[in-house]
Amino acid sequence: MGEIRALIVDDSSVMRKIVERALRQAGLDALVVHEAGTGAEGLELLRSKPVDLILSDINMPTMDGLEFLRQIRAQNLAQGVPVVMITTESSEEHVKQAIQSGAQGYIRKPFTAEQVKERVLPLVHAA
Repeated sequence: MGEIRALIVDDSSVMRKIVERALRQAGLDALVVHEAGTGAEGLELLRSKPVDLILSDINMPTMDGLEFLRQIRAQNLAQGVPVVMITTESSEEHVKQAIQSGAQGYIRKPFTAEQVKERVLPLVHAA
């Protein structure tokens, strides 16, 4: 498998690094990571940089992950790119909304590299 370009959207820079490390530990060695601290930044990045995978937090100020996901779809950005939502929400409602909005999967914080491997790698290999 060639290089994987991932976009990680989270308002916490520490969490973005944790997600990146989990992706690498899950076996994505040839990983190029683009980071965004807000949904709006994520949309801006998607307009200029092609990506193979998007991981987005749900709870963010200004534009939450669900709105970010809706905007990706509404603006036809990153068509066919798997989107995985990252959430602290135990609420099934948020997860349902994310899937209905087009997310291919989700992982709950705190997560392990093993969970990332199970939930994210199949999406990357399928693309």
